[in-house]
Formats: sequence, structure tokens, C-alpha cells
Amino acid sequence: MKTSKIIELKMDEIAPKALWFNAALLIVFAVFYHLFNEPLSFGFSLIGISLFVTGYLVLIVLHELFHLIGFVLFGKVPISSLNYGVNLQLGIAYATTNKPIQNHAMRKALLLPFWTTAFIPTVLGFWFDSQVLVFLGAMLTAGAFGDFIMYNELRKEKNAAWILDDPSLPRLHVYDQNPDHESTD
Repeated sequence: MKTSKIIELKMDEIAPKALWFNAALLIVFAVFYHLFNEPLSFGFSLIGISLFVTGYLVLIVLHELFHLIGFVLFGKVPISSLNYGVNLQLGIAYATTNKPIQNHAMRKALLLPFWTTAFIPTVLGFWFDSQVLVFLGAMLTAGAFGDFIMYNELRKEKNAAWILDDPSLPRLHVYDQNPDHESTD
């Protein structure tokens, strides 16, 4: 079946934008933390740095895991269709399925990690006065930059369109009909 559209992230184009987005979010989150919680203090300790790095790595893994959960929960794909890993050449972690998902479900699967690994840690950081959690939330919000771009592009497509995630590149293939079902025309 012929692809009606391809949505692809050009990593060399979005990486600088994502970096600026990340820096801006860190500043904005720091200002809000300063205004609503306590004066910012930048003390460096081995424990603080270790907590941040460990938290960041754990949240990146959870980010990808929540994509997989979204594929199963919203897209109703079998667990056997899921794949995850790290592409060192592109500098990205990825989670994918080899089964097509309808657009409305794919959009939910794209944003589920933002809510669980960025929004919730940020809220908890403000709630528990944890500067580390607030900054982790900022970093993971910026980490969802590509997801937001893909989501925005998918909003332009029909809800009933079928989306197939590319197994090796940050690219989505859009189909008018389910590509797993052969046309009887």
C-alpha cells in the first residue's frame, strides 16, 4: 500500500532548536522555582549531581517505556510488535512498534511520556521543594521536543489515518487505510 505522507524529523535541523528550547526551559523553570518555592541555590555536591544524572537516565528509559505502553494501551498492538533501543549515530533513544496504529492513538502514545516523565516530576518538584525534580522535568520536557513536532504534524492528518513508525529512523509513514490489510481492489 502506498504511503500518503511521510513525517520525518531531520535531526541535524531540530537538534539546535531542541538545545535552545532546553536552555530556555531550564531558565523558565528556575525562575518559577525561585518565585514560588525558595530562592535558587546552586550548590554542587556529588550526591546532587549523582541524583540528577541517575534521575535523568531513569527518566529517559521510562520515557521510552511509556511510548511502548502507549502503543499497547491506545494502539492495541501486541507486545511482540514492540522494540526499543538507542541509536548512537543519531543520538536518540527510541521505542517503536512494527504494527500500524490509527492517528488518534499514535498522538496519545507520543505524548504519554511527556505527561509521565516531565509534567509529573515537575509538579512533584514544586510540591516537595525539589530543585532536582524541577530541573529533571525541564530536561525531559525538552527531551519530548521531537514528540511534540511529530504530534503537531499528525494533528493535520485524519484521526482515522493509519500511522506506521519507521523501525530505524525518526519517521512516521501515514496511510489512508491500514497497510496490514491488503486491498481487494
